[in-house]
Amino acid sequence: MAKLTKPLTNTEVKQAKAKEKVYKLSDGGGLLLRVKPNGFKTWIFDYYKPHTKSRTSIGFGAYPEVSLAEARKKRVAARELLAKDIDPKEHKDDKHREQLLSASNTFKSVATDWFAIKQTTIAENTAKSLWRKFENHVFPKLGHRPIDKILAPEAIEALKPLSAKGNLETTGKIIGHLNNVMTHAVNTGILHHNPLSGIRSAFQAPKVTNMATIRPNELGKLMSDISYASIKLVTRCLLEWQLHTMTRPSESAKAEWSEIDLENKLWVIPAERMKMRLEHKVPLSPQAIEILVRLKPLSGDRTHLFPSYINHHKHCNVESANKALSRMGYKNRLVAHGLRALASTTLNEQGHDPDVIEAALAHVDKNEVRRAYNRAEYLERRRVLMCWWSQHIENAETGKVNIEDNIKHLNIV
Repeated sequence: MAKLTKPLTNTEVKQAKAKEKVYKLSDGGGLLLRVKPNGFKTWIFDYYKPHTKSRTSIGFGAYPEVSLAEARKKRVAARELLAKDIDPKEHKDDKHREQLLSASNTFKSVATDWFAIKQTTIAENTAKSLWRKFENHVFPKLGHRPIDKILAPEAIEALKPLSAKGNLETTGKIIGHLNNVMTHAVNTGILHHNPLSGIRSAFQAPKVTNMATIRPNELGKLMSDISYASIKLVTRCLLEWQLHTMTRPSESAKAEWSEIDLENKLWVIPAERMKMRLEHKVPLSPQAIEILVRLKPLSGDRTHLFPSYINHHKHCNVESANKALSRMGYKNRLVAHGLRALASTTLNEQGHDPDVIEAALAHVDKNEVRRAYNRAEYLERRRVLMCWWSQHIENAETGKVNIEDNIKHLNIV
């Protein structure tokens, strides 16, 4: 018959005296009070490992910090794990590792890892703007928090002040970035699921506003205004260059002479300066090359086509074109980015191939195989398109636009 162990009493535990050697008092069921020669008392639990059946023990803490009643609760929990063939000590170690991992995987640390990858796929200015949003609106409240502890209510509360100011577009962008970081955490095994996937519904959606632009029939007036505007010659060339090349404001403002291939009549914009981080070749029309001829005496000995007036070693401000348009009376009517929309609208209305137009605008096809094909196949077709567009601009400036003449070009573009 198995020997029954009499459970310990609180008095026995409290009055257990130190001896010359370590000894143990049993409470039964594997729970023991170990008393050291210096009088230090600790709770231990003896058990057999589920699979190897080797004997081992796990500490439950020191007495009196852990009382007899608390030690018994821990014994019950350990025996429940053993009943499921789970080793209590391994379970405890796993929990400890999870806690350490959770503490080290703060939102900011995970966001930093995600951003290191993200910034290689977007333009430098876009990357800086993205990180600044995190620093201003996310990190102060969520940056230090373990990412696995952040739930929807906390994230919503952090963004409410920004939303309350009416910055709905910025709020929406941040929500998108938050979800991207959470998805990264899921994909790398830090989280099991994304708890912020639905927080967008907690905020008012921003009104969609397109880049301010003008109608195609206003192109002639625009060219006249540019030619008579009280702006510096380099700025006038910048506006015309952006219009003829259909590039983004930052791409034009940062253009370098080293990127110009006059022999092949190409402007090769490096991947790091493109929005989607893919090299973009712009066929140069005769009118675009004429702009380069006008620029050569002004900036030909410098790095950039459009140098800064303050520091000639740097490019002009990316907002130069916008400021010039505003001073010309186009405030709230046309922005520099809207020149691309003007080109797109005109070319589409005139019946040009939409795929060729998209390629000219450096809009990336999500299908990688088709994208690679298009880049090679459309270059010469884009050259014809760019020449048509530049001639159309010139005709609009001189008042010679003739739709019937335009239609004749559609067969070759």
